[in-house]
Amino acid sequence: MMDHKLTFKEYLLLASTLFGMFFGAGNLIFPVFMGQNAGSAVWPAILGFCITGVGLPLLGVAALGVCRKDNLLGMASLVDRRYGYFFTCLLYLCIGPLFAIPRTATVSFSVGVLPMIPAEHSTLILAVFSAIFFSIVLYFSLKPSGIVIWVGKFLNPLFLIFLGILAFTAILKPMGTIHAIAPTGPYTTTSFYQGFLDGYNTMDALASLAFGIVLVDAMRNLGVSSPSAISSGTVKSGLGSTILMAAIYCMLALIGAQSRAIYDISADGGEALYLIGTHYFGKLGGLLLGITVTVACLKTAIGLITSCAAIFVELFPGSLSYNAYTMLFSAISFGLANFGLNKIISLSLPMLMFLYPLTITLILLCLFGKLFHFDRRVFAAVTIPTLLVAILDFLNALPAGAQSFLHAESLLAPARAHLPFFTTGLGWMLPALFGLAVGLVLHFAIPRKAD
Repeated sequence: MMDHKLTFKEYLLLASTLFGMFFGAGNLIFPVFMGQNAGSAVWPAILGFCITGVGLPLLGVAALGVCRKDNLLGMASLVDRRYGYFFTCLLYLCIGPLFAIPRTATVSFSVGVLPMIPAEHSTLILAVFSAIFFSIVLYFSLKPSGIVIWVGKFLNPLFLIFLGILAFTAILKPMGTIHAIAPTGPYTTTSFYQGFLDGYNTMDALASLAFGIVLVDAMRNLGVSSPSAISSGTVKSGLGSTILMAAIYCMLALIGAQSRAIYDISADGGEALYLIGTHYFGKLGGLLLGITVTVACLKTAIGLITSCAAIFVELFPGSLSYNAYTMLFSAISFGLANFGLNKIISLSLPMLMFLYPLTITLILLCLFGKLFHFDRRVFAAVTIPTLLVAILDFLNALPAGAQSFLHAESLLAPARAHLPFFTTGLGWMLPALFGLAVGLVLHFAIPRKAD
C-alpha cells in the first residue's frame, strides 16, 4: 500500500502544529538577551542559536519517525532499557517541573509585572503572582478544557501580529547601529559557539523528543506510514515553521542588539523585551505584551504539566495517580518559580549542558540508524563516551562553590588542558565520533547476536 501524498493544505496544517508545539513565550526572551550581549557579533551568534534552537528540534521529530518508536522511552532504550528510563525521566523533569514550567511563571512576571512594581516588593509579589498562576494551571490540568485549545488557536496569530508590528517599527526606526555596539563576554571571541549554547535554553530539542510523536501520529493519521516518508514529510512540513521561527529569532536578536544604543544590558530577556516594547509603543504596548506573554505561558505550563503527569503514570503505573502527579508537579514548579527567572536559568544551565550532548547524539543515531540496522552496540559506543564528557560539562557549568565542594577541579583541569573544544562546551564531539568509529567497526566486523 502506497503512502498518502500530502497536500499543500495538509503540509500547512502540520507546519502550524510544529510551530505551536515549539514556540512559546520563553522563546521570546533568549534571542533578545543574546542580541544585547552579542552586539556587533550578533550574526554568528544567531547562526549558532538557530542550529540548536531551530534545526535540531526539527531533526528530533524526524528521528522519532525514522526509528519507528512510539515515545522517548523507546528511542532512548535503543541504547539500553535502564538508560532509557534514566534519560526519559531526567528529560521530562528538565522540560517540566524543575526548569521549564517554573520558567513560564517567571517569564510572565518578568515581562508583565516586574517593570511596574517597586523593586523592594518584588519577592512578595512574585510569590503571590506565581501562586495565582499555578492555581490556574492546576485547575485546567486537573480538568482539561476547550479553553486551552481556544487560547492556542488565537494566541499564535496574536503573537505574530504583535511581533510583525514590532519588527516593522524597529526597521523603520532603529534604536541604533549594530556595528557600533561592542560584544561582551564570550561573544567577543566565540560568538558562534556561545550562540550554539544559548540555543540550549529554548529546550526545544529536548521537547522534540518528548512531544514529537504528536506530529508523527498526525502524519500517520493522514495515511503516511513508511519511516522515509514520515521523515521526508516532517522536514518538508517543518520547513515553513522553522523558517518562521528562525526569522523571529533573527528579528528579536537584532532588535536586542540595537537596544544597546539606548539601554544598558538588561537583567534578563524579559526586562529587555519590556523595555523595547515600551520604547516603541509606550506603557500600553508594554501592558499588551505582558498580557500576551502571560496567557501564552499559562497555556505552555498546562501542556507541560499534563504531559509530564501522563508520562510518569505510564513509566511508573503503580506509583501515583495522574491527579497526584499534577498536584505534585504544580507544587514543585511554584516553589522553584520563587527563585526568580535569572536563578532558574542559571540552575538549569548545568543540566542542559549534561542533557544536550546526549540528545544530539541520540537524534543523529536515530536519523541514520538504518545504515547500521539500529545496532545497539553503535548506540552504546557513542553514548558512553558522550555521557562521560557530559558529566564533565555538568560539573564545569556548576557555580564555583559547588565545584569546590565536589572537588571537581581535579577532573576539570585535565579536560580543559587536553580535551579539544571543552572550554566552548563542545568537548563531547570528538569522543562521540571516536565511539561511533568503534561502534561501526563492531557492527561490520562482528555479527551481532539477536536482541
